[in-house]
Amino acid sequence: MTTIKINERTKTGKAFMAMFEAFFKGVDGIEIIETDSKKNNEEESFYSAEFVAKIKKAEANVKKGKTTRLNPEDIWGSIL
Repeated sequence: MTTIKINERTKTGKAFMAMFEAFFKGVDGIEIIETDSKKNNEEESFYSAEFVAKIKKAEANVKKGKTTRLNPEDIWGSIL
């Protein structure tokens, strides 16, 4: 099995996909498995869903201005 990554947003990628569909549509042994790279990346994440949710929540809080400043002289005091 061989994997080929194609950026369908580029002119060359679009041309390749059009050629591929024209020549190989319905041919046994050749198929397109996934066409949405974002969806594919999320499924193959190395991080647990719980960790990703925590990071996204933290990112949203930063955008809202909800942050905690740490004093480098007294880190443990800043946290507690």
